[in-house]
Amino acid sequence: MSNPIDMYGWAAQPRHVSVLLDGKKKNKEAEPQTVADTNLPDTPLATSVLEYARKQLPTETFHHSMRVYYYGKAIHTQQFPEWRFTDETYLLTCLLHDIGTADRYISATQMSFEFYGGILALDLLSKELNAPVEQAESVAEAIMRHQDIGETGKITTIGLLIQLATIFDNMGGHKDLVHELTIRDVTKHYPRKKWSSCFAATIRKENELKPWAHTTALGEDDFPNGVLNNKLMEPYD
Repeated sequence: MSNPIDMYGWAAQPRHVSVLLDGKKKNKEAEPQTVADTNLPDTPLATSVLEYARKQLPTETFHHSMRVYYYGKAIHTQQFPEWRFTDETYLLTCLLHDIGTADRYISATQMSFEFYGGILALDLLSKELNAPVEQAESVAEAIMRHQDIGETGKITTIGLLIQLATIFDNMGGHKDLVHELTIRDVTKHYPRKKWSSCFAATIRKENELKPWAHTTALGEDDFPNGVLNNKLMEPYD
């Protein structure tokens, strides 16, 4: 893949999942896909960002970020194998998508955490780690739009995939896209550590600090309550 549109997951996808799936719940029956089955990039860039995320994020959020990577890769390889992007680009997006919720950042800005997180990611990747501009911008846009859920318009491939994977881990949404044995294996490697209550508290903190926050668009009570009532992941919390 030498085309930056393909390499970095810029291709446009419909934002509405029912359009993407043509009204179906899945494109094919999900199959078990373990952590051992899945490529985890070990490039210098990926390794640097992995260590950065491990240091900056609470363990619960770091584990969530890694689960989002593995669930997303299962969705990609099984449901949408035609989607083009490097695994490195998707991993960077997963590791940094919640960086704006870290304690040192969530109250350091008036901006919604996704937008500030996108700026932090863009600066880290392009200015400090010398990632290609097209890759850094793809990661930043996906982070800024990972809660931009709707029924109209388009979104990048990387942006849509991280939406699907975060909704799956946070709320049990689109449960037919990932096999139950995949959940068991991924949570064995990256335990949830009561993620549902942890993330619901983060949502409420963001909304209390910033009543204008973009997170409120998902429902000031509906979103955190939906996270708390994640029945799919309840056995693993």
